[in-house]
Amino acid sequence: MKKVACSIILVLLTITTASSAPPKPNVIYILADDLGYGDLGCYGQKTLTTPSLDKLAAEGMRFTRSYSGSTVCAPSRCTLMTGKHTGNSSVRGNRVAQLDASDVTVAELFKKGGYITGCFGKWGVGHPLKDNDPNQKGFDDFYGYVDTYHAHNFYPEYLVHNGKRVKLNNVTMDKYKKDKVKYSRGAGVSIEKNEYAPDLIRKQMFEFIDKNHSKPFFLYYTPNTPHANNEGRRENRGMEVPDFGPYADKKWPIQEKGFAKMILDIDNDIKNIRESLDKHGIANNTLIIFSSDNGPHNEGGHSVKFFNSNGEKRGLKRDLYEGGVRVPMIAYWADKIPAGSVNNSIVAFQDLLPTVAEIAKVECPQTDGTSMTPALLGKVMNNTQRTLYWEFPERGDSRALLRDNIKLIHYKRGNLYQLFDIVKDPTESKNIIKDFPKLAQELKKIMQETPDERSIFKK
Repeated sequence: MKKVACSIILVLLTITTASSAPPKPNVIYILADDLGYGDLGCYGQKTLTTPSLDKLAAEGMRFTRSYSGSTVCAPSRCTLMTGKHTGNSSVRGNRVAQLDASDVTVAELFKKGGYITGCFGKWGVGHPLKDNDPNQKGFDDFYGYVDTYHAHNFYPEYLVHNGKRVKLNNVTMDKYKKDKVKYSRGAGVSIEKNEYAPDLIRKQMFEFIDKNHSKPFFLYYTPNTPHANNEGRRENRGMEVPDFGPYADKKWPIQEKGFAKMILDIDNDIKNIRESLDKHGIANNTLIIFSSDNGPHNEGGHSVKFFNSNGEKRGLKRDLYEGGVRVPMIAYWADKIPAGSVNNSIVAFQDLLPTVAEIAKVECPQTDGTSMTPALLGKVMNNTQRTLYWEFPERGDSRALLRDNIKLIHYKRGNLYQLFDIVKDPTESKNIIKDFPKLAQELKKIMQETPDERSIFKK
């Protein structure tokens, strides 16, 4: 009888201990598409209003030195998902490339930690890709665009749900069907526009929260806005939205009205996501991170200068100057992240993987990143010990190395080197390489040693 009583007590103690353990936090990572460092009010935007994102920053943390994985989408998203910078990653540009079989993704780590995983929006990690690629890379639920070309069209003929193409009531212009390769991957501009893909995607995203709020989940929400429909520029349909909302009466080009409405829609997503978390009583146990995959674009008839989307930063999408790779990052985590804080630590996309391993309590695979958890909890990390590397095989075969405040940029074509102090010279307008030859040589040596055997810069 005593043995039975002891067994019962042991079971009760086990249950009590398990129930008292803090639940694993939900994680929501929101990745805008081509949104610039200067597009948000809390980062200096003067014309457009982003009250929900500004509030998220005011109640959480705003990072001033957050860097994307690349200056275009596919390699940047590869770095975010795998923790490998573009000197080591399997996808380094928007050309044909795919994740390696050996790559371990953020979603796969979450699954090992017992999380439900969902991706809604634009996947675009290389191309061409099979329709079930996101599911094969760790996502339990996927809805949206798998292919980058497909994501150009805001009124596509179909979207992909867990590997299957779901037909929509839209019709692509015949002239875009002539390019059978791109058309087979969903590219084009629609002449019959009935179902707006970003609205369908956000609906599925909210259903994911409703369905999984009682268990730990990782939500990767990746709207394809404010990216442009590159093919639609000729028809003035590069920045398509169902309506211009409060910007309808502005005396702006229609592309700029569309761009502004896209920013407003993203801002409303933040508001509605937070309300959904409040409704389910999980707001205090959810980490929210917002960022953009690279710098702002000059595509689809939109001008990066119209709203000063890159602020004072030089360059834009496809450049390795700060305007191409420095991106906004806002983080909110109730009672963990100090409210209203600004963090000047250097953080980068490759840091998400080790951060996730720490949160999900799983072993971290080899990575080029370092956990952001100390920064998220309010510590300013030592920038002098941080070195970032980018390699971009398009636009002159360029690469860049950032160590603390000094950036070295190298163009393979022409063998041109530039050196900037991005703190003293935030516009990167003064090349100081002749003034600091020893420093330049030191950084060149590090740059030469960084890429792996697949690098375009290896002899």
